Amino acid sequence: MEIAALRNDDPTWFPPLDAAISADGVDGLLAVGGDLSSSRLLAAYRNAIFPWYDESGPILWWSPDPRAVIFADAIHVSKSMTRLIRRQTFRVTWNQAFDQVVRQCAMPRGGNPGTWILPEMIEAYQQLHRDGDAQSCEVWSGEKLVGGIYGVTIGNVFCGESMFHREPNASKMALISVAQCDRFDVIDCQFSSRHLLSMGAEMISRDAFVRLVRSAVSK
Repeated sequence: MEIAALRNDDPTWFPPLDAAISADGVDGLLAVGGDLSSSRLLAAYRNAIFPWYDESGPILWWSPDPRAVIFADAIHVSKSMTRLIRRQTFRVTWNQAFDQVVRQCAMPRGGNPGTWILPEMIEAYQQLHRDGDAQSCEVWSGEKLVGGIYGVTIGNVFCGESMFHREPNASKMALISVAQCDRFDVIDCQFSSRHLLSMGAEMISRDAFVRLVRSAVSK
């Protein structure tokens, strides 16, 4: 099946979600091309779509089925994390260091020199942040930024893009803080991982996720 190419004359147009296919063993590739304008990105997130690609190719747009999510009231907080929170080991802030969080998330990790958070993506999400549509949660040890997460907010859905840590448990602290901030009911994790599953992530159908997002948009 041929992948749809996005139209330059209408940044809000995407093909139907059931047109998504598997590519390189990953489910959910929906479209190719277009740009990272704020209007296109918001149209994507409001329709359960997100960009994910690397510097070797064009922009790829995804909507996997099933979808990994964490329901805020189901976040798993281990006993060790509970003790850490009670000791106030970390200080948590919101939107105080968005650019720093994104750039830390873009740093190579795990011995892999590459990153999917390319300069044009950094610029695009910075613009969403300036517009009030992207948020960051920062974790500090003293005055040092040691962890954080950033994402796009669609009503009561936090569409998590990436997180990082420079000290043990700092990214867990960021994720827990998002779940417990009383603003979001759902954290979109996009794809599953062992770490996210240990934090309470579960897999739901794309249709179920679309209903959650569209309910958030309507509110």
